[in-house]
Amino acid sequence: MPSPAHTLRAAAGAAPPSRTRRGGARRWLLAPAVLSLLLWSLVPLAMTLYFSVNRYSLLSPDESGFAGLDNYRFLWSDPAFFPSIANTLLLTGAVLLISVVGGVLMAVLFDQPCFGRGPARLVAIAPFFVMPTVGALIWKNMLLHPVYGLFAAAAQALGLPPVDWLGQYPMFSLILIVSWQWLPFAFLILLTAIQSLDPEQKEAAQIDGAGPLAMFFHIILPHLRRPIGVVVMIETIFLLSVFAEIYATTGGGPGTATTTLSFLIYAVGLQQFDVGLASTGGVLAVVLANIVAVFLIRMLAQNLKEEGQA
Repeated sequence: MPSPAHTLRAAAGAAPPSRTRRGGARRWLLAPAVLSLLLWSLVPLAMTLYFSVNRYSLLSPDESGFAGLDNYRFLWSDPAFFPSIANTLLLTGAVLLISVVGGVLMAVLFDQPCFGRGPARLVAIAPFFVMPTVGALIWKNMLLHPVYGLFAAAAQALGLPPVDWLGQYPMFSLILIVSWQWLPFAFLILLTAIQSLDPEQKEAAQIDGAGPLAMFFHIILPHLRRPIGVVVMIETIFLLSVFAEIYATTGGGPGTATTTLSFLIYAVGLQQFDVGLASTGGVLAVVLANIVAVFLIRMLAQNLKEEGQA
């Protein structure tokens, strides 16, 4: 039988002591994880903001102190800054387009029953598990090399002059390399989504006389809207910080042809040893990433809202 105090507390709407103690225990158990997360994210961000408004060059340690917005103005006037922003957006957009379109087509193709489908799927997703530096070196030395590469050998076999891909078409070559690495990721996510489609829906459409194109545009593609949004969001987060492929192949050149914002930060911080300017570039990179993230989150939320209304 409940005690009078418990009855009065329940009538007043207060939580019983046992529930209050459990809530407090949960908060204490979560506190280390929350504190670690805050330290892991806030401390580096605070240090980056601090150095971005201070003069701090390892080559000139005597020239230090508060700089205000001078670092931002100096980086803004750097001839490589705006090309790096344009190259970052171009690389990200091109790789997203190739990986999403190619991933959808590959997912539809590999969803069809055929002999050896399992091993073929394994081969198709294998590039995603290759380290970026290793994959970039394979493309640079074994495929795109103008003397020893397979592309040069194929051109010579056809009677054509070999092409120095990384020298004449650096951004196209970089897009090709990064797309080769991220296409399997999109393919794997979209293939899983296609396999979750209800077979009865496909059978009903076929009974109604829907052909392959009608099945693709009216059933498969609408079903893939949410997975495509997830692929775009995840890939964008990583593509905005592509570095290893550029470092191992073009080194940001020729000139600034393949210099992205992440590579510019590396060049300023670890080649020119200017911590203040590198921190300024890091702050601007965070701002750019957040602008893109807000746009992508709104796009995904709109898709989910339309699906919910449907």
